[in-house]
Amino acid sequence: MDLTPPAPQRVAVVVNPIKEEADAARDAIVIACRKGGFPDPVFLETEEDDPGFSMAREALEQGVDLVIAAGGDGTVRAVAETLMGTGVPLGLLPLGTGNLLARNLGADLGDPHRTVDIALFGEERAIDMATFRTELVDGSVADHAFCVMGGAGFDAQIMTDTRDELKRLVGWAAYCEAGVRHLFAPPRWARFRIDDGQWQSRRVRSVMAANCGILTAGMVLVPQAKIDDGVLDVVVMSPRSTLEWALMAAKVVFRQRRDLPVIEFFAARKVRVEFHEPIESQVDGDGTGVLTAFESEIRPGALQVRVPPSQADRPS
Repeated sequence: MDLTPPAPQRVAVVVNPIKEEADAARDAIVIACRKGGFPDPVFLETEEDDPGFSMAREALEQGVDLVIAAGGDGTVRAVAETLMGTGVPLGLLPLGTGNLLARNLGADLGDPHRTVDIALFGEERAIDMATFRTELVDGSVADHAFCVMGGAGFDAQIMTDTRDELKRLVGWAAYCEAGVRHLFAPPRWARFRIDDGQWQSRRVRSVMAANCGILTAGMVLVPQAKIDDGVLDVVVMSPRSTLEWALMAAKVVFRQRRDLPVIEFFAARKVRVEFHEPIESQVDGDGTGVLTAFESEIRPGALQVRVPPSQADRPS
């Protein structure tokens, strides 16, 4: 289906300039804007200590009609968090390794020109986001938001310890190397409460709050998760042996439906998790420090995103 250009719109692009495809992305966006009869876009470059928060705020202050995030998952999350609740739509131009939000929205990552057209001329779809409040080991509290998932434990260890140089060389497979290094770290005692229910305790390797379920390389961690259903899916992972890790990996990779005691799923609007020992945390692949507790809550329909016509207004 052809994409029909909307009325002229003012476009800002928050771009990570160190990405290999950044210059080509700039050219493609400028050309597409001119073809659509739009003013030339405003480009705002991310910085080493700011993946896009202040740039997205500047775009809003300029009164733009659309903000495109051109970068990896960190840039997308920063822009999305800033746009959350404003009604200003987010366009996606994924230039990273994971590109998790784009994957969960069915983007064709092999066709960058199509991706630019969708970001500029696609339909709008309201998706959920989730807040993620961390209580850090130093006693401080920090507030974040995520599009895909946030958590603490094994997932955070992988994300924070994956080597950037290896990601450039082998792409998503670099996460596997980091995973192997942390595979047999000791489990931690944690307790969690779903909504306002009873506390439950486990020895866990990871506890995650998920807004959607597709991971890097198309693997599905949370089959029941939907990005616009107003539900937070809580994942509790507690494998201890090589066999249990293998069973859990097979369930994810091969999308097996049978339940396993080492991976539990809970539907929630909010969750609080407390850890007996400090543990690493992350949101959408960005490290958020060593914490003792986190709280996450779903924000239904909080973000407008440009998507292909086939993805617009899909029922939950």
